[in-house]
Amino acid sequence: MDLIKSIETKQMKENAENFRIGDTIKVYFKIIEGATERVQIFEGACIAKNNGGVRKTFTVRKLSYGVGVERIFPLHSPRIQKVEIVRAGKIRRAKLYYLRDRVGKAAKIKELIRKKADKVNA
Repeated sequence: MDLIKSIETKQMKENAENFRIGDTIKVYFKIIEGATERVQIFEGACIAKNNGGVRKTFTVRKLSYGVGVERIFPLHSPRIQKVEIVRAGKIRRAKLYYLRDRVGKAAKIKELIRKKADKVNA
């Protein structure tokens, strides 16, 4: 087991987990189409984080033409270039699966307003 943990720690990204559940984030994901590579941006609300270690994943939900789209990303994947926080969310739950049943303004997450001192540290 110690050998497996040592291999996994080499593959883990540093500073990968700077966002929280409820935050609106942009995920810059590298897509390979034949011989070409491009970066696709997936912007939405982070509704869940799962597992631990190298296998840690997070789920991002967005509305695309009125249809809810969810995508699960592996946090330590080499295909993820960066995760950018657009807006911090104010939530009280660990999983936001209830947003799947909500429509319109009811599906909105309140914004977390931080003090100036907190912004400098974050």
